[in-house]
Amino acid sequence: MRETHVIVGASLAGAKAAATLREEGFDGRVFLLGAEPHRPYERPPLSKEYLRGEAKRSKVFVHEEGFYEAHEIELRTTTTVRSLDPESRAIEMEAGERIVYDRLLLATGAEPRRVSVPGSNLEGVLYLRDLEDSDGIRERLERGGRVVVIGGGWIGAEVAASAREKGLEVVMVEQAAAPLERVLGRELGDFFANLHRDHGVEVLTGVGLMAFEGTGKVERVRLTSDRAVDCDFAVVGVGVAPRVGLAERAGLDVENGIRVDERLEANVQGVFAAGDVANARHPLYGHLRVEHWANALNQGPAAARNMLGADRPHDRVPYFFSDQYDLGLEYSGRASGSDRVVFRGDPESRDFIAFWLRDGRVTAGMNVNVWEVTEAIQSLVRGQVEVDVDQLTDPSFPLEDLGTERPTHARPKRSAREFMRQGMTFSKRLVQARFGSADKAPASELAPGDARILQVNGQKAACYRDDAGKLYAVSAVCTHMGCLIEWTGDEKVWGCPCHGSRFGPDGRVLQGPAKKPLEEVQVTAVEKAAASTRGER
Repeated sequence: MRETHVIVGASLAGAKAAATLREEGFDGRVFLLGAEPHRPYERPPLSKEYLRGEAKRSKVFVHEEGFYEAHEIELRTTTTVRSLDPESRAIEMEAGERIVYDRLLLATGAEPRRVSVPGSNLEGVLYLRDLEDSDGIRERLERGGRVVVIGGGWIGAEVAASAREKGLEVVMVEQAAAPLERVLGRELGDFFANLHRDHGVEVLTGVGLMAFEGTGKVERVRLTSDRAVDCDFAVVGVGVAPRVGLAERAGLDVENGIRVDERLEANVQGVFAAGDVANARHPLYGHLRVEHWANALNQGPAAARNMLGADRPHDRVPYFFSDQYDLGLEYSGRASGSDRVVFRGDPESRDFIAFWLRDGRVTAGMNVNVWEVTEAIQSLVRGQVEVDVDQLTDPSFPLEDLGTERPTHARPKRSAREFMRQGMTFSKRLVQARFGSADKAPASELAPGDARILQVNGQKAACYRDDAGKLYAVSAVCTHMGCLIEWTGDEKVWGCPCHGSRFGPDGRVLQGPAKKPLEEVQVTAVEKAAASTRGER
């Protein structure tokens, strides 16, 4: 009898888990159940390029429209799961349908925290979580005017930046002493406050929300300082709460999310959790719930493999990225308020790396407008070895030579085995990119529509030949973290399985977090001619 695996939550984590089940050879039934009316989509664009009208709706979806049917994934949208019975291994939908499962993944995500103040139900008091929310704010941005953003966290900061880029007047209200202070500390919080002020945002800190005021719609925001700030609309971004209702009613262990072990399995056998809702045990941090895109991207596939019996711990270093104005950043690790902050480069230049240190060891690093360093930063976080602070803060000293035994130009005799011993688990794709061998077949052998990783002139090249016979050859190593990319035939793009970057056949970046395109790999004139000739036959 065919097994049935059910995924509750048609989210990024859920979609990636369903796809992974098929990639790993599972031939049973796969249900992907989502409460929203859309197929799974990604949330980062909702506060950035999609919100500003720079990206079409089609660009936010995880997979093309026909993907789920083509892979026999039974996607059901606008579907709410009412109950879960772990003892009988069954779920029941609001409509009364009951599905018995062999393995269950809960990827129910999180929902915005609502404020309870007078006037909070007025028209124009908006939140951002889903596509409809983003559409509503996007329509308001097109009208122009003045917006008050309540909350200076990542969502608040990105919405404020997008609104300013659209030409609106923006007032940001943050109860703490600085935006992002709870995550980054006061010094870097002040850095982001100045970034927004330099772009024309009025940043109000150390003050809270008292009420929304207006007749039928919000017209002003009353603060705890008793100041009234006029506005055309307001966006509230004060954090999210994990959606644990289904798990809680079923008797699962719930504490700041669904508590799961390092394999992402709950206290009930056969039930797993991934994404924003999962409070997972991590070898470096203990139990940890991460609300960022990369976590959902990677936990979904990790949970799927363990649903199939892989028995592998998920121990990736937490990672996220943000874009505000002309500033891009990546953050790896997890710091605490007592950690010491040091800088590699000058924050005033807005091109620098910040490191958080505890007992001389790197707990987190944030690269701001500095790229291709995430791998080295994560190596330092994973390794948990003491580092020389003078070397750490010296831009001329190679990051990869700090506190690591990884092979570098400075250490050419170090072995790959020593590299693998650093940290807990290095990405298989990273190892393949650095040390694996590619197909040595000549590029001229590619038939129309074929794509392969080939060894070209001593390097790995991602080669694709279009239907017209044109040959594209670009570096096969992702410019974000150095993982080996792979071909997605139905979309005709190269994708990075590590963090989700996507590239066109010509190497251009279609989707971040990668910022730089893949470099072109030179193919001999003979191979190009052979490929072209073959395409004309």
